[in-house]
Amino acid sequence: MNILQALLLGVVEGITEFLPISSTAHLMFASSLLGLAQSDFVKSFEIAIQLGAILAVVALYWRTIFDFNLMAKLIVAFIPTAVIGLALYSVVKTYLIGNIPLALWVLGVGGIALIAFERWHGRRTSADHETVDEISYKQALVIGVAQSLAIVPGVSRSAATIVGGLLLGINRETIVTFSFLLAVPTMAAATGLDVLKNYQAFSSADFGVLAVGFVASFVVALVAIKWFLSYIRRHTFTNFGMYRIAAALVFAFLLLK
Repeated sequence: MNILQALLLGVVEGITEFLPISSTAHLMFASSLLGLAQSDFVKSFEIAIQLGAILAVVALYWRTIFDFNLMAKLIVAFIPTAVIGLALYSVVKTYLIGNIPLALWVLGVGGIALIAFERWHGRRTSADHETVDEISYKQALVIGVAQSLAIVPGVSRSAATIVGGLLLGINRETIVTFSFLLAVPTMAAATGLDVLKNYQAFSSADFGVLAVGFVASFVVALVAIKWFLSYIRRHTFTNFGMYRIAAALVFAFLLLK
């Protein structure tokens, strides 16, 4: 992997991490289009640069995230993903990450599901007064279970947590913000676990490209987060569902030849 490839992957990560379109799937597709084989290093690189995007959340929400009550709820929401992720780590790394046909199917079907959900759900449960502090521990746990579905490439951690929260009657802007914050312990743990298990896949020369991808994902994620929050105040997620379907078709044409 060269510097330009690392930069491009960092930009892709920064744009897609917090949108309901699956950053994991887009990184897999982008790596394939760039001619990068899904080696242990590339898989670990794609996981590690997510930490750059997560750092953008810390930079924007540092006053909020260190509230003890909120941190406790984030830990509760994180537990299901931690348990399932640890139990299925080898399966995910070996059979799911890098599985482009699976990611294409899940991305497309997820787009259909997102559109159908919006048509059924609409904005009936909006509660403008609600804040992340008002999310209960029970709701946090259910959101965490929903997030665990994102171990399958193409599902989207963001989409799973947002839809799970909306089904619980949580305000859109509130569940989007909670989803951002929940990404911090989730992706920090995922990156830490992967580095612990695969640090030998990195050579000293690889840290330069890793740094480029990390910084790019951080800067781009700052912009993406602010844009997404502004977007959801005026729109539903239907357009993201349509994008998922279109992206699945386009990437299938480009990658499955």
